[in-house]
Amino acid sequence: MKTIYKANILYTKDKSRFEVMENGYIAVDSDGRVTGVATDLASLDSEGVQVVDYGDCLLIPAMNDLHVHASQYRNQGLAMDLELMQWLQRYTYPEEMKYADEEYAEQMYRRFVRDLWRFGTMRSCIFATIHTESTRLLMRLLQDAGMGAMVGKVAMDRNCPEPLAEPVGEMVSGFESLVEEYSGLVRPIVTPRFVPSCTPQMLHACGQLAAKYQLPVQSHLSENREEMATVESLEGTWYGDAYDRYGLFGQTPTVMAHCVYTEGSELDLMRQRGVMVAHCPTSNLNVSTGIAPIRRFLDEGIRVGLGSDISGGHDLSMLRTMVYAIQVSKVRYQQDHSQLPLTLSEAFWMATKSGGSFFGRVGSFEPGYDFDALVIDDSDLRLASHPCGTKSDRYSLQERLERYIYLGDDRHIVHRFCCGKEIMKP
Repeated sequence: MKTIYKANILYTKDKSRFEVMENGYIAVDSDGRVTGVATDLASLDSEGVQVVDYGDCLLIPAMNDLHVHASQYRNQGLAMDLELMQWLQRYTYPEEMKYADEEYAEQMYRRFVRDLWRFGTMRSCIFATIHTESTRLLMRLLQDAGMGAMVGKVAMDRNCPEPLAEPVGEMVSGFESLVEEYSGLVRPIVTPRFVPSCTPQMLHACGQLAAKYQLPVQSHLSENREEMATVESLEGTWYGDAYDRYGLFGQTPTVMAHCVYTEGSELDLMRQRGVMVAHCPTSNLNVSTGIAPIRRFLDEGIRVGLGSDISGGHDLSMLRTMVYAIQVSKVRYQQDHSQLPLTLSEAFWMATKSGGSFFGRVGSFEPGYDFDALVIDDSDLRLASHPCGTKSDRYSLQERLERYIYLGDDRHIVHRFCCGKEIMKP
């Protein structure tokens, strides 16, 4: 059954500007896809169709998180004074070892899924751990919630604590059991943790899995100079080429987190292969990696989305991640005036349409897109204009959205949709 939603509609067809419709209408078909957007009801073939009126609320696309470690959720906000490699050894690996205990995993993953919902993130690319059953549990929780996700059973077998070094054969059999069970809104993604933690045999097996099942790939790329030097010493080549030689760099859809120091041949190959960057501004700051050159990526046609990178990042909210992305771009601009700061529409586009493109036709309200949406009641953020003022003194819809992004929180989200279905609290 088709449904039409009425509200103040804002979305981005491209990164340069917002599409804004005051008191607009969005028609959604029985498959949960947008069939039309209009300022008048009559143009949407509305006869006999249910109209849901959200009054003066804002209606925007839901959020997409392209890089998050669900298994690190308990460490959120801890050890932010450490650099990457020390942080992994002292905090991250010890926490991930706990996920051999499925009871512990369920406790943490339920909280994680609930908070994804709370912040309006309806699609995500998730790192779990090496543990097959705990990863299966996370996928079931997301599926039961009705939220979309690509979930990675992490592959690693070197340069890590012994309990996290899984034999190649066990990784493959565990991963394939997840492929057999999940293929819809929630599905597996091939996840070599990063080159330093994977032997050539493990990387080869990951590439074979991606090719055999035509599955997407996620990992980390050029985040830290020490990490990059380790890759060169292990593989004898640059980071992106190390992935590429194993079929893990765009041979199937690929997202690489960070890319702080990506340039030259690596950047050229990413552009050629359509490899996507998951920009994680909070972890750029927290684990002292440096600030990724996002303006350059956008200008050179590299696909870019946003990631929270919990727990290298400290904030699961993608709305606040937009703010951080804009702010760190301003810091980079002070260092390099050729790298202009991000605009609000660019940050919003990365969190919605650009990031959503990794999941399909997601992140916009254009016809044919999945209706992933948030309804925002920002009434308490709209300060009254002067009594003697005019209509022009009121906030525009775009200004209301900007104030919500900078000042609002999850309590302003009154409805959440994924694939046309309203998603209730898990």
